[in-house]
Amino acid sequence: MNVATASPVWDSVEKTRTGLGWLGQVFDLGIRLWVAQVFFKSGLTKIDSWDSTLFLFNDVYAVPVLPPALAAWLATAAELALPVLLVIGLATRLGALGLFILNYVAVVAFPDMGAVGIKDHVLWGVMLAMIFFHGPGRLSLDEWLRRRFSGAN
Repeated sequence: MNVATASPVWDSVEKTRTGLGWLGQVFDLGIRLWVAQVFFKSGLTKIDSWDSTLFLFNDVYAVPVLPPALAAWLATAAELALPVLLVIGLATRLGALGLFILNYVAVVAFPDMGAVGIKDHVLWGVMLAMIFFHGPGRLSLDEWLRRRFSGAN
């Protein structure tokens, strides 16, 4: 089979590959947006009822090492700031790692979490690990900055 007869088939394969590549980038963005909204909403809930948040950190959660009030402040700050990094795709791996650690501590600190809660935290952990190891994808400020300052296309 020569190249001339294979060309239409090859063109179709190449178009499909290119289309799937962009679909993958949209999927990367979708994962970042999904997991970001979960944590951001949790942070908003914490600041909406700060007395309840302090009660939970003092009497329900068993956060290791940190004093409860400090743990409440740090968790709330992380849940409000780190999702923004995921959404805009800036310092994305750092944001994903921070939320992964927060997610892990939440599971450890709340021993009465049911099976559904654990399942949710595992899903979020897998999503955050994917973002950390895979990176934010092309639809991110990280990628734009990399291209802008490295001269890459």
